[in-house]
Amino acid sequence: MNALRKRGGLHASEHLARRLPPDRTRHAVVTADCLDLLGRLPDQSVQLVICDPPYNLQLACWDHYPDYLSWASGWLREAERVLAPTGNLVLFGGLQYQAEAGSGDLLTLVCAMRQSSAMRLANLIVWNYPNGLGAQRFFANRHEEIAWFGKTANYYFDLDAVREPYDDATRDAYLKDRRLRPESVAKGRNPTNVWRLPRLNGNARERVGHPTQKPRELIRRLVRALSFPGSVVLDFFAGSGVTARVAIEEGRHSVSGDADPALHAYLEQQLQDLPPAIPAYGLSEALGKDHPVFGPSGG
Repeated sequence: MNALRKRGGLHASEHLARRLPPDRTRHAVVTADCLDLLGRLPDQSVQLVICDPPYNLQLACWDHYPDYLSWASGWLREAERVLAPTGNLVLFGGLQYQAEAGSGDLLTLVCAMRQSSAMRLANLIVWNYPNGLGAQRFFANRHEEIAWFGKTANYYFDLDAVREPYDDATRDAYLKDRRLRPESVAKGRNPTNVWRLPRLNGNARERVGHPTQKPRELIRRLVRALSFPGSVVLDFFAGSGVTARVAIEEGRHSVSGDADPALHAYLEQQLQDLPPAIPAYGLSEALGKDHPVFGPSGG
């Protein structure tokens, strides 16, 4: 990358990152089984898959799979099919659920992908949060893992979109270091693969009622870093609708699906307090391979 910049060139990711958001984004929201939804999508039509699957903890009817790995292998294969060559897949999960989940923990899925998929494990992200339940038989858990896979070696990644600003004292000290480029210092620091973001507590203003809702800023960081303006973001375990809401705010198209029809009510709540200065968007409850979300501006 440094040699490329010295020659005045741009990495492919930088070209894509410089795209302007479309004037209007399109979003499909569908009540459907994940495999049914994936079967309706064209090959290589999606830039980013955000996947927060059931953990098989048998806490609800949607969280019970006698053969979890066989079920998950089906949607993992389909997710790989629909991803563009620059595409990314992020898998939420936890290693701590091994005994309870019946082969439904993240480690099982990552091992399965290493054996049967050509996708590349780019990072294992640790989501570290300060709030959580106590424990007596083990150290209280304060993190969750997120596995990020790139479809190919040419996966898209925009670090500049998620850099964290330095505090004034650190910035001033770095600017005095002649080994560092001032423009790089101005961009801020790499947030690393340990993300310190709080979980949503029961009284969080952004809660819409879904029991496993993820924080908006966590999803936003993934969308900004792993997709580009005008690309398509897919969430086939859409739950609370947070991925669609973030895609609207960030100028991406999206496809959201869930077997629970409550997704539509959750998304309505998500959209009630959207900032006024976002691009126009259109919602649809129908989806096919000729859907406008996959048009020239969406692929």
